[in-house]
Amino acid sequence: MDIISMKETVEMISGRLENRCFTQHVAVNVAKVINSRSDEKLERSVSQCDLINIDGMGVVWGARLLGYAVPERVAGVDLFHELLAMSAEKEFPVYFLGATSDVVERAAALSVEAHPGLKVAGFHHGYFWNDEEAVVEKIRQSGARLLFVAITSPLKENFINRWRQRLGVDFVMGVGGTFDVVAGKVRRAPDWMQNLGLEWLYRVIQEPRRMWRRYLVTNSAFAWLLIQERFRCAFSSEEFGFGD
Repeated sequence: MDIISMKETVEMISGRLENRCFTQHVAVNVAKVINSRSDEKLERSVSQCDLINIDGMGVVWGARLLGYAVPERVAGVDLFHELLAMSAEKEFPVYFLGATSDVVERAAALSVEAHPGLKVAGFHHGYFWNDEEAVVEKIRQSGARLLFVAITSPLKENFINRWRQRLGVDFVMGVGGTFDVVAGKVRRAPDWMQNLGLEWLYRVIQEPRRMWRRYLVTNSAFAWLLIQERFRCAFSSEEFGFGD
């Protein structure tokens, strides 16, 4: 994982775009960390990324508990807006892929309103699995420099990693349910819940049937993993400090 701030992340991506250096990006949360441990394909799709930001507050707190100086959370939805602002300023065309037809169309239109000057090279819904190659070719022909993929995990990570060489873009990032938030279909947690690391709870309240099991299983597994790692570090320190 890359332990950097939002500002550093945007500067890094902007610099790589200026130099035409391809960047495959991923933002990890607790669920992705846990699922990557049992899903080899997802683990490979994440580990092969050029830039890995820490999205979830659980991962931020866990890393700090283990002694890593994580400056802040870099939430995917916030980074998405930062990159749209940067793209509008530097005239980088963007492509939106994912969600339903009406949601992705509305997300693209509202993004243009929010970021005057933004060039949307194209958009496509996320239900194209019977002809992936045709969609990849459509993206490549669009002339987009940045591609945002709003599909559930691990489909988006594996799709990006599978086609990264043929997308024809300089930057690609999975943005999960961001288009739903931008289009107004789903509300984002209020700031105070985000600051307390409770954005996951807000999602459970909004979509209990889909979310409760995911967070119960992965949050519990992550907590157990942290406890094990914390004890391992403690015993390692004792061995280092008092051995010989």
